[in-house]
Amino acid sequence: MFERFGDLPLHVLVIHAAVVILPLAALTAIVFALRPKWRWLLRWPTLLLGLGGLVMAYVAKESGEAFVAAVPQLEQAVRVHKERGDLLFWFVLGFAVLVVAAFLVLAGPSQLASGKGAKTTKSKPLEYVLSAALVVVGVLVIFQTIRTGDAGAKAVWDGLLPAE
Repeated sequence: MFERFGDLPLHVLVIHAAVVILPLAALTAIVFALRPKWRWLLRWPTLLLGLGGLVMAYVAKESGEAFVAAVPQLEQAVRVHKERGDLLFWFVLGFAVLVVAAFLVLAGPSQLASGKGAKTTKSKPLEYVLSAALVVVGVLVIFQTIRTGDAGAKAVWDGLLPAE
C-alpha cells in the first residue's frame, strides 16, 4: 500500500509534502500559542495542519520503510535518515496531541461584532503551560524535520554531485 504511486516510489512524493506541511503546521501553531488576538483566525488552520502533518509523517515513515524493503541495498545508506524519521514521527504525534488540546483549551476573542464565538479559559496556568509546550514542541518538529531531510538528502546525493 505504501510502496508505489504509479511508477514512482510513494516516499519520494510524500516527503516533499511533509517537508512543507510540518514546518508550516509548527509555525502556525507557534503563532497560535503566542498571539491570543489571532486565535480566532488560526484555530482551525492550526488544527487541520497539525493533524495533516501527523498523517504526512505517518505516510512518509511507512512509505520509507516500504521503499527500503523493496530496495534492501539502501538500508545501510539510509540508516541515520530512518532513525531521525522515526524520532520525527514521535515528535509530530506529540505535537498533534498538543494542537488538539490547544484547539479545545486556549482562549481567544471573536471577530464577530456580537462577540459570539469568543473562547475563554478557566485556568490561566494551564493556558501558559499549553502555549509553552506548543512552542517548544513546534520548534522541535521544525528542527527534526530539517535534520531528517538533511540525512535523507545526504544518503541520496553524497558522492553523486560534482565538486564545486
